[in-house]
Amino acid sequence: MAETVIIGGTIYPICSPVLEEGFIIIKNGKIMDMGEGRPDPGLLQGKQVQDCRGKHILPGFIDAHTHLGILEEKMGAIGKDNNETSIPAAPHLRALDGVNPNDAGFLDALHAGVTTVMTGPGSKNPIGGLNLAVKTYGTVIDKMVVKNPTGLKLALGENPITAHGSSNHMPVTRMGTVALIREMFCRAQDYGRLKESGKIKYRDLAMEAVLTALNREIPIRVHVHRADDIVTAIRIAGEFNLRLVIEHGTEGYLIKDYLKEKNVAVAIGPMLTPRDKMELRNRSYDTARELAEAGVKIALITDHPYNSIEHLRLAAIIAHQEGLNEKVVLEAITINPAGILNINNRVGSLEKGKDADIVILNGHPLDMDSKVEYVYVNGLLVYDRSAGR
Repeated sequence: MAETVIIGGTIYPICSPVLEEGFIIIKNGKIMDMGEGRPDPGLLQGKQVQDCRGKHILPGFIDAHTHLGILEEKMGAIGKDNNETSIPAAPHLRALDGVNPNDAGFLDALHAGVTTVMTGPGSKNPIGGLNLAVKTYGTVIDKMVVKNPTGLKLALGENPITAHGSSNHMPVTRMGTVALIREMFCRAQDYGRLKESGKIKYRDLAMEAVLTALNREIPIRVHVHRADDIVTAIRIAGEFNLRLVIEHGTEGYLIKDYLKEKNVAVAIGPMLTPRDKMELRNRSYDTARELAEAGVKIALITDHPYNSIEHLRLAAIIAHQEGLNEKVVLEAITINPAGILNINNRVGSLEKGKDADIVILNGHPLDMDSKVEYVYVNGLLVYDRSAGR
C-alpha cells in the first residue's frame, strides 16, 4: 500500500486542539505522522497526495450500538438474526456468527463516514449474547473485527417481557427478568469456583460467556429506557462487581446525578424514533446535553436499523442544536464510543500510531449541508463521493 499524505483542511484530532491547516501521513494503514502547516515538499515525493484545502478532516465516526449485518435491511424475516427467542437467556451466542458483511447498511455506513460499529444481539432476551466491534469495510467479517467480544448483552424493561410473556414463559414481569439474570450469574460464579478447583471436566459455553463479564474482561451492556430500570441495571452491576454500560438510557436525565455518582457511561439513542412504547414516553432531545453537563460520559447511537446508520451525524447535529457544545458532540461520535467499546487504543481520534480511519467533509461536521466526500479505513480510500463510490 502506497503512502498517502492528506494536506490542507481543518483537522479535528479530537484529543488535541483543532489544526486550522495541517497534514496527515498514512503508512501501512496507520497514521505515521501529522501536524500543523504543510509538510516538507520532499515528504510528498512518491506518495499519493490528497489535497483537502477548505475541507474538514475528522477520525472515522463510531456507532457504539447497532445491529448492523445481524438485523438486515430488505431481507424480511430471513434477515432477522438478532434475537434467539427459543430460550430467554443465551449468553453463549456470538454475534460474530450472525453478521453478514454484505448487508446494505455497511455501505450506507461508509457513505456517512461511520467506520467502526458495535453490532450484536437484540433485546428480546434478558441475556442476549456477546457483541463485537467491527470496521464497516470488508467482505470477510473475521478480517473486519476490531474487538470480539466487546460486551455481554442484557435487556431490561418491556422488550423481554413482551417477547416471552405472551407465551406465559419467564419472564412475564420485571422481577422475573432480573431474577433470571441474577440466577444465571450465580450459576456462573459456582461454575467458576468449580473450574478453579479442577472439579469441572466439561465446558459450559453459557457459563464461560458469563464468566468473562464476572471476571471484568468485558462489560455488561444493558438495553434499558426507564429510570427505575436503569437503577436496576446499576444494582445488578454492583451485586456482581460488573463493568456496566447503559444503552439507550431514555430517562437517564431523570437520574443524571446518580449516573454520575456511579460513574456509568450512557450510549444515548436512537433519537429519531416515535414514542411507540410506554417506556419511551419521556424521550427528550435534551438527554445528551443534560447527562454531559452532569459529568456523565456519553456516546450517541443509531441502534441501526431502527435509525439508519446514516443518521449518526444527524443525531450529533440535533444534540448540538439542543445546546450540547461542539467539543462534546464530536467526542460523542468518536473517542467516547471508542472508549466505551475499549478500542480507543486504535480508533476514535487522529493520533500517531492509530488506525488511519478518516472522514473528510466539504464543510463543518455539524452543518446539515456538509457532505462526506472521502472516507479512509485502515489507510485505504474506500469512499470517494466525486466518483460515486
